[in-house]
Amino acid sequence: MQSNDEVLLGQSLAELLETLPSKISAPLFKWVDSAPQSIAVRDHNGNVSTYTELAVQVRDAQKRLHDLGIAAGDRVLLINENCVALTVLILALSELDAWSVVVNARMSASELLKIKQHCQPHLTIYLLDSQAAELHWHMAAAFSEPSAQHSAARRDQGQSPELQQTSLGAARLGLERDSTVPSADPASIQSGVCSLIYTTGTTGDPKGVMLTHRNILYVAAVTSVLRGMRADDRIYGVLPISHVFGLAAVFLASIYAGAELVLADRFDARQTVDTLRSARITGMFGVPTMFARLLEYSKASGLEPQSMPRLRFIYSGGAPLDPRIKADTETLFGLTLLNAYGMTESGPTICQVRFNERLDSCSVGRPLPGLLVKVLDDKGQPVADGETGELHIKGPNVMLGYYRNPQATAAVLDSEGYLNTGDLVRFDASGNMHIAGRSKELIIHSGFNVYPPEVEAVIARHPEVVICAVVGRAVNGNEEVLAFVQRAAGSTLDAAALNAFIKPDLAAYKRPSEIIFMDALPAAPSGKVLKHQLLRLQLEGSSQV
Repeated sequence: MQSNDEVLLGQSLAELLETLPSKISAPLFKWVDSAPQSIAVRDHNGNVSTYTELAVQVRDAQKRLHDLGIAAGDRVLLINENCVALTVLILALSELDAWSVVVNARMSASELLKIKQHCQPHLTIYLLDSQAAELHWHMAAAFSEPSAQHSAARRDQGQSPELQQTSLGAARLGLERDSTVPSADPASIQSGVCSLIYTTGTTGDPKGVMLTHRNILYVAAVTSVLRGMRADDRIYGVLPISHVFGLAAVFLASIYAGAELVLADRFDARQTVDTLRSARITGMFGVPTMFARLLEYSKASGLEPQSMPRLRFIYSGGAPLDPRIKADTETLFGLTLLNAYGMTESGPTICQVRFNERLDSCSVGRPLPGLLVKVLDDKGQPVADGETGELHIKGPNVMLGYYRNPQATAAVLDSEGYLNTGDLVRFDASGNMHIAGRSKELIIHSGFNVYPPEVEAVIARHPEVVICAVVGRAVNGNEEVLAFVQRAAGSTLDAAALNAFIKPDLAAYKRPSEIIFMDALPAAPSGKVLKHQLLRLQLEGSSQV
């Protein structure tokens, strides 16, 4: 008897894996044959490409990159925000078997420099229609001014950049070539890697995750079907393509399904509502903070559910989903907010709620077909059914490893190929997974385990709380619970009132020792709250209380 997943996929997983193409760019050319005039992608700058036009642009970019000396295994750093040109470059690099290193232009100069020094790109491309990328380009150009003293210093450092400007369609590009980077070694060429994604660093320094064509195509193929994506869909692409969620599960899943992708360069609640309506969007993917801000905007603007754009589906991922955000978003859109879970190292999707198995809870659904799952205790032994433990997975989406970091790779990938996610989870009787939190974020207060998502869910129920984050702070051999809260505009909510609100629903050991109100919580370009920055801000006394 076929499983529900096999019915949705229309074939067995083994058959699907056998028919996956060898490159992430291949699905584009399939749709050129079957739907040549269908729109593939459009962006906020008014650029629009049909599948045929996108294929022509990819072939042209492929030739131009080849003429610049880019070959299989070479790394190309793309400093970007979402636009049509970015999709062209990623697919063109795929055709060359080169590695795309996709980095959001809104990163700081120091963050970009760290990534650049680590991945040693043969070519850096700045998409200059982005203000942030333009700024970084000007910084690179200034650093490369040919003064005798400056040039000598660069030669001493073994650096020899070549800077130039060019265009790709309507987009302006800044190019920086480094002739000192050696040609790719045979291992890089044969690895099957198509993308090097640097983690956002929510818990520390970023690492370069090597994802293969097969990793990403498996996710694009399977998740697009299990989400019910169709060729007549118009998908809102506001998640950064520099984040693996936006890259694999939105951009490439849309191309795999033959849908139209409508790109936004950044999230703005008002602009999102306008675009959902004007572009007749049928499907949207977001992180919980985006939905929280949509709720805040709709409340402030007096938008009622009946006046909201009509979509077919909405999906959340990238961070734990709060029950209040889920319930209020469902009321606003008149749709179930479907949840999913993954991480960069798994390309990203591990679990997702199937579009035809809508759940009332905030469960992230069942694992993707083909994944092997173990839930282990702190001694490495399987936990009992329904108990919480650390999740380990093995499957076609698991990364090759961390680039130039075998020690970090060995710390998370065991000899059998299982990836230790570092996430604490439990499975319910229906086989759906629930996230308890990161094992490294587990707070042990007076001997009791405190899972931050549980505390965050209770705090977020307050109608004047937009979003919150809970972390642990070491103090006198113990850990205390610290809560950071962003209030709704105009709110006068204080710590005493919020403590009184949460007291009935949280045991004493789970309640925050301190509540800190902030104008806005620090977030990565993907929208994920950067918890490691919260403690640093608090210690520096710059929490904007």
